[in-house]
Amino acid sequence: MKSTDTYNDIKEVNLAYLMLAQSMVRADRAGAVFKLGISEEIADILDRLTPGQILKMASSDMLLCNFRFDDTLLLNLLANHERERGVAHVHAAILAAGKAVEVVA
Repeated sequence: MKSTDTYNDIKEVNLAYLMLAQSMVRADRAGAVFKLGISEEIADILDRLTPGQILKMASSDMLLCNFRFDDTLLLNLLANHERERGVAHVHAAILAAGKAVEVVA
């Protein structure tokens, strides 16, 4: 894979993430803060972004979303197909709720 392909893929992920996150914040702020693992301050920023600002941010060569895959227990719960799917996802949501949210430094 060429570096331009990677760069374009990152831009697409960033754009999709920012648009989804903004939509989630505007539709259900409390749910978005929980599901995205962000702070109220980040939610405020996302809510106020203009389409131009979203496009500018999305064009970064750095991935803007943060995956919660640094927790092996959480990852295993989400990926485990042996347990009842609903129970595993509820358990994963409880674990994710206990994690610190991202803050603007």
